[in-house]
Amino acid sequence: MSEELAPGPKESPPAPRAGPREVWKKGGRLLSVLLAANVLLLACTLISGGAFNKVAVYDTDVFALLTTMMLLAMLWILFYLLRTVRCPCAVPYRDAHAGPIWLRGGLVLFGICTLIMDIFKTGYYSSFFECQSAIKILHPVIQAVFVIIQTYFLWVSAKDCVHVHLNLTRCGLMFTLTTNLAIWMAAVVDESVHQSHSYSSSHSNASNAHLASDQRAGNPVGGDSCLCSTAVCQIFQQGYFYLYPFNIEYSLFASTMLYVMWKNVGRFLASAPGHSHTPSPLSLFRETFFAGPVLGLLLFVVGLAVFIIYEVQVGGGGGRTRQALVIYYSFNIVCLGLTTLVSLSGSIIYRFDRRAMDHHKNPTRTLDVALLMGAALGQYAISYYSIVAVVAGTPQDLLAGLDLTHALLMIAQHTFQNIFIIESLHRGPPGAEPHSTPTKEPCQNLTFTNLDAFHTLPACPPTPRLVSPSSADQREAVAIISAPRSQWRRRCLRDISLFLLLCNVILWIMPAFGARPHFSNTVEVDFYGYSLWAAIVNICLPFGIFYRMHAVSSLLEVYVLS
Repeated sequence: MSEELAPGPKESPPAPRAGPREVWKKGGRLLSVLLAANVLLLACTLISGGAFNKVAVYDTDVFALLTTMMLLAMLWILFYLLRTVRCPCAVPYRDAHAGPIWLRGGLVLFGICTLIMDIFKTGYYSSFFECQSAIKILHPVIQAVFVIIQTYFLWVSAKDCVHVHLNLTRCGLMFTLTTNLAIWMAAVVDESVHQSHSYSSSHSNASNAHLASDQRAGNPVGGDSCLCSTAVCQIFQQGYFYLYPFNIEYSLFASTMLYVMWKNVGRFLASAPGHSHTPSPLSLFRETFFAGPVLGLLLFVVGLAVFIIYEVQVGGGGGRTRQALVIYYSFNIVCLGLTTLVSLSGSIIYRFDRRAMDHHKNPTRTLDVALLMGAALGQYAISYYSIVAVVAGTPQDLLAGLDLTHALLMIAQHTFQNIFIIESLHRGPPGAEPHSTPTKEPCQNLTFTNLDAFHTLPACPPTPRLVSPSSADQREAVAIISAPRSQWRRRCLRDISLFLLLCNVILWIMPAFGARPHFSNTVEVDFYGYSLWAAIVNICLPFGIFYRMHAVSSLLEVYVLS
């Protein structure tokens, strides 16, 4: 009776369990992919049609589609936050690799710049409200609300592995991802048209460019009531064009995080022993030789000066364009050459690294590798077109030689940097040494605590000299001996990561904010013609710009893992 009345040990509440496994997970994924493909093709048709003057698709049509897509995406996000995640056992697992703090921090930074861009765009279209459609003012307002809601959603839910409303969640994530891609494409097309307008104006075709701009905006030809003539209007117009790169990167960052969430829907996580690594607090200059950060900051500052000189001299016209191109190409050749050598040295250091390779399933890492390889194809294409134009073209002067060297180094730098980053992402955390099976020798792990049992083994003479140290003692001794070398390699890898990170930032700033030596240098324009060369650059360059920012994100993760 006393045993029945005795209080037993407290039982911990049961951990939340996921629901039963899906019968056909690929079917739910296929449904969401088909929905996203159809919506994306519709958006691509309208956006690309609006970029050509002969097609009767105006900005108002594109803005109406994007506004509708953002409203539907916001409705689903609110349903997810208010209904889906509040279901019992809705999120039994959270992916530790998804949505790292630097990725979410970058998303917030680009989101703030996108909000400023929407304010400038609203002010620009409000400057001549009486002759504009209301959708042009409504679109940036809706986009600002969409950015706020989506940023909060990704900040709190990026790691979720949802196990309720599976098909609805997959379709909602894919539709939101498609919405971000459509916004990205609209921004890229608008910026490309703006660059073409600038090129036409610099080549004494200002009247034709202005006519094309009026037709594309949906204004009647000859109607000058919607001209941006006031100083405030021009400030708003220039301001939101300069903020387009942040809007582009925000959309791409959000798309990558949404894709990882889509892959994690219905996913069951199993803890992998030996690979649960909690990164230390981020400190950019801790445990480094300071050579990488100092040299990287020096190149960053010099790159900003070169970019300002290039913009001023090329924008001013006259005979200073050639000098600006020589300075621009010279800096890029030095920067690309150094980053190629540093990436190659990092790969050589990994040949002496004893850390085990991490082969566990990781959707975030798989996506990072695919984006690095895919985005590099855009710059590869531009470089090979430039090589053919320079080699097969007639003029062989200094600019042609610099252009050829720049194109070759661009290919080499992308190749070796991708090798270094991908190998770094597949390395285990510090301390993850390869597991080696110890060789079993007679009398290994032998002790003398039980002499009777010992005398039953006639093959081993009873001498203390045959006592071998345990495998734990051996590993500890090896770790103590190799600790200084491991620390030296870790510092070198951190210096390399920071140097490459700063170089990729300046190599992103130059093309993202308007540096277009592809058109200022007339080698490719004369060889291919302006129309074909403009199409090549406008299609491939956005991928090259995205590659730089995604490389920055990956290198920050490499720094933490080192």
